[in-house]
Amino acid sequence: MSTVRGVRQPTIKEVASRAGVSPMTVSRTLAGGRNVRPDVQERVMAAVRELGYYRNENARSLRPGQPSGLIGVAITNLANPYYGNFALGVEEVAAEHGRRIILGNTGEDDARERQLVSDFIGRQVDGLILVPTSGDAAHLRPERLGEVPLVLASRRVPGLDADTVLLDDVGGAYRGTAALLDAGHTRIGFLGNRSSVFTGERRYRGYERAMTERGVPVDPAIVARDQQDVDAASRAARAMFDLADPPTAVFSANNRNTIGAMREIGRRLRDGVPGPRPAVVSFDDFELSELMPVPVTIIDHDARLLGREAATLLFSRLDGSAEGPARTVELPVSIESP
Repeated sequence: MSTVRGVRQPTIKEVASRAGVSPMTVSRTLAGGRNVRPDVQERVMAAVRELGYYRNENARSLRPGQPSGLIGVAITNLANPYYGNFALGVEEVAAEHGRRIILGNTGEDDARERQLVSDFIGRQVDGLILVPTSGDAAHLRPERLGEVPLVLASRRVPGLDADTVLLDDVGGAYRGTAALLDAGHTRIGFLGNRSSVFTGERRYRGYERAMTERGVPVDPAIVARDQQDVDAASRAARAMFDLADPPTAVFSANNRNTIGAMREIGRRLRDGVPGPRPAVVSFDDFELSELMPVPVTIIDHDARLLGREAATLLFSRLDGSAEGPARTVELPVSIESP
């Protein structure tokens, strides 16, 4: 029998019995599947999921009850410098407590998140900090994590009671859109990620609220809400700017969407494409923002501070200084005009 912080976990023999194979076949499947038929691998992995089995990667090096000294950190986009700063904030606080971090990337993919969390638990991490995807949260519930504390950063997960650090997404988006309206714009486009993403929905809500309060209708033709990377954002911006009545301003819900919009604006300027130079408000700063072809207003916040705050919540659980119900911290944002 193995345990994850006091909660009984299924053994490799139980997985083998469920799949109708030998323990050696389970081990080979989990090690990459060499010399194991695909249909057998599928049976083994189905049994792993059904039983909630985690490989204990540290079993040979850790004595029972000994902390691993590791904190698992899962982010959604390793290519985004924003999350690099977030991880630095987590690492700073972890180092102050004599711990190290393991960093993983989910790519906004639910299955990758589940596997990453499974890997972290298998390595006996002392705690988890997660920028969650928007999928099923069964793998994050206490009965699956045992006594491993969890902190969510930047996003909530519906139905999951966990310590959470958020940004003032709604207020920041509202103020950024209001600044464009104050400047005389009424054709204001919106670029963001899919509506099922927690921050995407909140930032759209702030944009929509500002427009509605000023009596300016939201035109679906200049709202694009499904961009997860720079290339997709650039394509969405091109479609928006190619309209017969294009937006004169754009609210961008994150820095990857802003860079995509700027790429398209720069292309149009280089190619001499006629049309207005749209004003841009970006939620999140981004690299070289001051060198963009049009001025950019930034809804700014400190990603490093977000990471530090998440880690502080986590260690208050680990050292026993915080008990009781889950806590939520919402950090402020500021508007930086060009």
